[in-house]
Amino acid sequence: MLPSLARAALVCAAFLGGGNCAFADKIDGDWCLDGNRFSIDGPDIVTPGGAKLKGDYARHNFRYVTPPPESDAGTPTIMQLMNETTLRLHVGEDAAAPWQIWRRCDPTS
Repeated sequence: MLPSLARAALVCAAFLGGGNCAFADKIDGDWCLDGNRFSIDGPDIVTPGGAKLKGDYARHNFRYVTPPPESDAGTPTIMQLMNETTLRLHVGEDAAAPWQIWRRCDPTS
């Protein structure tokens, strides 16, 4: 019997003819909160302010330094994938500061 990820890849390949298949266990994608949006694709991010830059990417985590002229410029932004539709985002070095909860964007937005 195949592991579940291998089975999912085979099913995806069968339905899409081997095209790009997205697995929900990655932080990659479009994230929304209160009208704000950012997109992650591997080490590439488009920030809520529209800046395109590289960050420190891991499958379930992402970190970048907020660029000017965005608010919090020069401050690290840290993200952790919580589940397939939710991530938490922390701005700054203060571990006691509150985390923001972001959701995957609605495909129609």
